[in-house]
Amino acid sequence: MLVSPSILAADFLDLRSGIELLNRGADWIHLDVMDGTLVPNISFGFSIIDPVSRIARKPMDTHLMVVHPERWFERLAGDGVSMVTFHLEAAGRNTSANIRKIHDLGMKAGVAINPDVPVKRLFPYIGKADMFLIMSVFAGFGGQKFIYESLDRIAELRSEIQRRGRSGLIEVDGGVSSANCSALRQAGADVLVAGSSVFNADNPMAAMEALRQA
Repeated sequence: MLVSPSILAADFLDLRSGIELLNRGADWIHLDVMDGTLVPNISFGFSIIDPVSRIARKPMDTHLMVVHPERWFERLAGDGVSMVTFHLEAAGRNTSANIRKIHDLGMKAGVAINPDVPVKRLFPYIGKADMFLIMSVFAGFGGQKFIYESLDRIAELRSEIQRRGRSGLIEVDGGVSSANCSALRQAGADVLVAGSSVFNADNPMAAMEALRQA
């Protein structure tokens, strides 16, 4: 199990320490970008991503919650981002083209959906996208409670990937903690995004290891 903690839950007055923590204990560093339009919140843009890219030693995993994700791809590639995930709700019929653009820039491509989007809408991109992000809360705010119906959605997607004989990581974001990480693994998840359960833990290193060993 890979652990990709979201810096959205870090202390932004001491962000360097948060990144150094993830350099030591995380598998990936998760960057949640929100534009206040696709989701009802604004997080950060390149004023944060640029300096983070200079000190990050783990792969950067960027989740674009924005209405025009394609506008971000080139600059993210320039910052050395490894994985770019955008929302199916934002891209619509341009989803396949966006996947190709991300690949052409040397990055891996992910497609995300919110809890109210049928998981079958991801099926056409199996074999095209490198990863699928199942939101287990509604995108836009950290600290929400995990939606347990997400387990069935993960299992359905994993089953279809296997039925087609294709590969593809399944990432889960929202309310992830030590209380549900084992169930997520059993359902078919490969990558866990955790924010407050890591950064607010008494021992963040131990919290990351507990998620990894689910």
